[in-house]
Amino acid sequence: QVQLVESGGGLVQPGGSLRLSCAASGFTFSSYAMRWYRQAPGKERELVARISTAGGYTNYLDSVKGRFTISRDNAKNTVYLQMNSLKPEDTAVYYCSARIWSTDYWGQGTQVTVSS
Repeated sequence: QVQLVESGGGLVQPGGSLRLSCAASGFTFSSYAMRWYRQAPGKERELVARISTAGGYTNYLDSVKGRFTISRDNAKNTVYLQMNSLKPEDTAVYYCSARIWSTDYWGQGTQVTVSS
């Protein structure tokens, strides 16, 4: 079965960095685009970044452009989100996601808290 397991979240001060990882299994990882979403308390889940199958195309939420970088390692079945210059408004639970045959699969999420 499809499994997505996020890791790398935590508490960081404003201006700091974190690298999130999402380990995928149960499907042909290299055949699917991958996405990172986030959901802050009381807000809707929003798409943060997307990466194409081979990693050649990426898209970002406007508010994270220039600060976040999505990447993937198809040999390791893993997608990453490098987050730099973090701001308090980046605080949220971050989820990776894969859309397979019109079904969206989600990990359990990893908490990112940006606070001094």
